Amino acid sequence: MDSHWLSLFDVTIDFSQSHLFFPRIVTTLLGILLAMILVTRYRRIVPALRHAGRVVGGREGNFDRKRFFGTLVLVTLYFYLMGVLSDVFPNTGYSFLIMSVLFVFSLSLLYAERLSRRILLIITLNALIAPAIAWYVLAQLFRITLP
Repeated sequence: MDSHWLSLFDVTIDFSQSHLFFPRIVTTLLGILLAMILVTRYRRIVPALRHAGRVVGGREGNFDRKRFFGTLVLVTLYFYLMGVLSDVFPNTGYSFLIMSVLFVFSLSLLYAERLSRRILLIITLNALIAPAIAWYVLAQLFRITLP
């Protein structure tokens, strides 16, 4: 009888699947939240999507193609090149750090209305400091494996 109760405290970890534990929880929670938003805001979302379709189609309003497609290209390059760099720096998080610095810098340049020395300095500092803090907290403090 005692061994049955003690077995409650035995933990086995399947290391081939352990890295998927939190992403599954986060994905499930995000899916539930999305469903809740769609159910509660349906009457606002449908007309907004129709309006957005007319703007993207060029039938109504202004559509900033440069920023829209630039963002898509930058996000695609960010994830692709992070994978490429992770082969160079495996399990160190350096590919996350390097690509995040480049991504934040490029995205900030894309969305900047006007450029001056002051704005360029702010963009550069933000691109260096924010990813470095995220990398330090995730990779060093919490020991989360980053690409």
